[in-house]
Amino acid sequence: MNWEQLLSLKRFGDTNKRIRKEQDETRLGFEVDYDRIIFSSEFRSLQDKTQVIPLSQTDFVHTRLTHSLEVSVVGRSLGRRVGQKLLEKHPYLQSSLGYQANDFGAIVAAAALAHDIGNPPFGHSGEKAIGEFFKTGEGKTFKSQLSAKEYQDLCDFEGNANGFKILTEDRSGRPGGLRLSYATLGAFIKYPKESLPKKPTQHIADKKYGFFQSEKEAFLDVVKELGLVKRSENHLSYARHPLTYLVEAADDICYTIIDFEDGINLGLIQEEFALEYLSKIIRHTIRPENYYALSTKEDRVGYLRALAIGSLINEAVDIFMTHEEAILNGNFDCALLDKSKYDAQIKDVIKISIDNIYHSTEVIDKEIVGYGVINTLLKTYTNAINNNFNNSASNYDKLILKSLPGAIKTTNTSLYSRLLGVCYYISLLSDSKAILNYKKIKGISF
Repeated sequence: MNWEQLLSLKRFGDTNKRIRKEQDETRLGFEVDYDRIIFSSEFRSLQDKTQVIPLSQTDFVHTRLTHSLEVSVVGRSLGRRVGQKLLEKHPYLQSSLGYQANDFGAIVAAAALAHDIGNPPFGHSGEKAIGEFFKTGEGKTFKSQLSAKEYQDLCDFEGNANGFKILTEDRSGRPGGLRLSYATLGAFIKYPKESLPKKPTQHIADKKYGFFQSEKEAFLDVVKELGLVKRSENHLSYARHPLTYLVEAADDICYTIIDFEDGINLGLIQEEFALEYLSKIIRHTIRPENYYALSTKEDRVGYLRALAIGSLINEAVDIFMTHEEAILNGNFDCALLDKSKYDAQIKDVIKISIDNIYHSTEVIDKEIVGYGVINTLLKTYTNAINNNFNNSASNYDKLILKSLPGAIKTTNTSLYSRLLGVCYYISLLSDSKAILNYKKIKGISF
């Protein structure tokens, strides 16, 4: 892979190339990507989607939206730092092609901003709830009518693949979805493979999948434009866009450190753990007297969080540049922070978060509610749409169909498209909207 091709300014849905030197410096193409994502309705819905604590009433606990904004900020710093070093290493990118360090930051920031845009309500348990409906629930009856890959798309419903669908799917009067640059789309695709085979290798790019069968052509178009390296001759599996590693690192840094911070602020983790564990990630010594001079717990933990994030940003930049050649060749097989000298400390922090936050009664209870909500919505909507297609819709089915937005193709001849359309609609619901729909179906609210 080569940087000139990887930094494509061409917009998805366009036929014309765009040249960096011809860009208006006051509003670059990569920066437009960021704007289009942040103004999208799909991004706005993240303000009411679970990050760690589902449906929390506490102001300082992160939602998917605040998490995404923070990941984007960290991603911008990572991209700019790496961009500066890459321009020093490959000066032709700047002298001949006009790229600046900020271009790299803008690409990573935009891709990072969108990294959770495809996640359904109720966090990762929402993904699992959709998958289990088709794997072990009523949706299992559709298996014989779908191809193996189509069925696997549903059984392992993947927020990353759903995000790619959101960003690229044609809309009425607007082909190309959000019409983002190919560079940003490439950086967004965390797992550039299809749903089958599952985990064919231990390479980080094979951990999950990155596109539904409905977006196969769009995926191949992005791959071709960017020149991503094919990793397998037996199935669709490609090397990551190099900047994807920075998007992933930004996410890893934020959820590791900030979920930990949320747990302390909620009282689920003792404050003393912040000084004990985060100080081991910070490169310089933290004096306890300076730490306790800060008046509130939030300020004290926020101070450590900022220093820890800064330390991990420096670490990720160094690792990326050390392994740039392997990354460009598609041979770098793990996340950047897996190579960190702080790997043991990071795992300690994550373990504490798992034990005290992710396994807390509040989180488990509300995930159980999420399973019930999503299962009911899937059952109701799939029955209504399929009965309507088979001309056997009841009056209740017809009422349900009237409650659905017109964007859902209720008469689509493809069963896969109908089922995926239902999953797609549910994935766009906020936590509160999903619960509201559930209550209407159950007759609990009017």
